[in-house]
Amino acid sequence: MSIWKKPISIEVLAKMHIGTAVEHLGIEFLEVGDDFIKARVPVDQRTKQPYGLLHGGVSVVLAETLGSCGAACAAPEGYRAVGLDINANHLKGATGGWVTGITRPIHIGRTTQVWQIDLRNDAGELTCVSRITMAVLAPKL
Repeated sequence: MSIWKKPISIEVLAKMHIGTAVEHLGIEFLEVGDDFIKARVPVDQRTKQPYGLLHGGVSVVLAETLGSCGAACAAPEGYRAVGLDINANHLKGATGGWVTGITRPIHIGRTTQVWQIDLRNDAGELTCVSRITMAVLAPKL
């Protein structure tokens, strides 16, 4: 059973990010399932830090993008989801290829949501684990 309360697809997600940091960093949405979203970011000149590794902040951008998109589309029509807190544990560096993230909800409540995001390199190794807490805001009257 799908958790989505708003229209969601790879095309919808890509369209809403035109002209944003997501587009600038080359993040691509790959798949939407009944309870997950998958996207990836290239490890290239736009996303590396001076040691040649994927910048930790870029990992967090990918994680926040995934969790925020999930929360926004799992919230009731007219409601907005905004970030309250995000954390990330960087476990392994990536020097090339792609880092792919997948997000799934841990908690979908009336006023808050918590999403888990796991990032993996092309070899399938876990590079970063992240968790985001989102506030669900009712429509303004």
